[in-house]
Amino acid sequence: MESRSLVPQSSSFQLPIAQVRSVFRPDEVERKLAKLQDMGSQREHDNLRSTYERMLERGPERFQVKPSGVPDMAALYDQLPNFTDALDDVRRHVALSQDSRDGLEVTPMLLLGPPGIGKTHFARRLAALLGTGMNLVPMSSMTAGWLLSGSSSQWKGSRPGKVFEALIDGQYANPVIVVDEVDKASADAQYDPLGALYGLLEHDSAQDFMDEFAEVSIDASQVVWVLTANDERSIPEPILNRMNVFEIEPPTPEAARRIARNLYQGIREEHGWGERFAAEPEADTLDFLAALAPREMRRALMTGFGNARLDGRDTVHVDDLPRPGAAKTRIGFFQ
Repeated sequence: MESRSLVPQSSSFQLPIAQVRSVFRPDEVERKLAKLQDMGSQREHDNLRSTYERMLERGPERFQVKPSGVPDMAALYDQLPNFTDALDDVRRHVALSQDSRDGLEVTPMLLLGPPGIGKTHFARRLAALLGTGMNLVPMSSMTAGWLLSGSSSQWKGSRPGKVFEALIDGQYANPVIVVDEVDKASADAQYDPLGALYGLLEHDSAQDFMDEFAEVSIDASQVVWVLTANDERSIPEPILNRMNVFEIEPPTPEAARRIARNLYQGIREEHGWGERFAAEPEADTLDFLAALAPREMRRALMTGFGNARLDGRDTVHVDDLPRPGAAKTRIGFFQ
């Protein structure tokens, strides 16, 4: 697949350098579409036909982006203190891609750690850092073996897989694709839900990835893969060997306080109502939040902000936060 350079958007380190890369060959799609048309107007081919037409309408070119320098990642290290090793790895890959026309090639990574520790949040921040998009594939709630690679167009209800959708329907040739809770993938005797990863995680074979629905070659070699898991024992060794594995430990108490403070300030800044609240959270509120998993911190803070607002205060008190293990209640949110 070809790529060609665009003029960088800016010399600023905050804006990415963009190239354009072809993620499929239009002539191959045209041949497939012509073959369908020769078969007549069979309704069972309508979905496949519209897929080919959509591909040709959108064209094969997608943005392939990378930071225009080794970015200052100090804020990320502060916000994700227990992801230092993974951030170090990303920083090395970004450095390698500088001062050349090479695209950013990031070795697939597996983030191992307990639920709620911030693995998916890390992936979102990674996509923002690289200037590309993010697609989430939650394996725990999916039982279909064709989730990543698509299902045969001969089957009823067939459709393309998540990799195809990310590259064809998205804007980027190098999106971050998060395969979440890969250890929860439901093993099926007829179809291995992780089977597509054997080829997708290898740079060379991913250049000619074949989605089983569309049956056209897709260049998935630039995808930035982030897999998450609680336990690696159910992940096949050949897949583990294709990735850099990072064990994510729970943050230390001091690091947890920093995470809670950053979340407080982030929520405050991203909402119009945030200006009604104090710029800094109270010390005992941070102490309380630091005992929670990062995923739980945000929910607790949203409840706390709401309770404080109802009471007409500009500070969130410990009593505004939900007690751990409290019964679930319906909460009405206001703007």
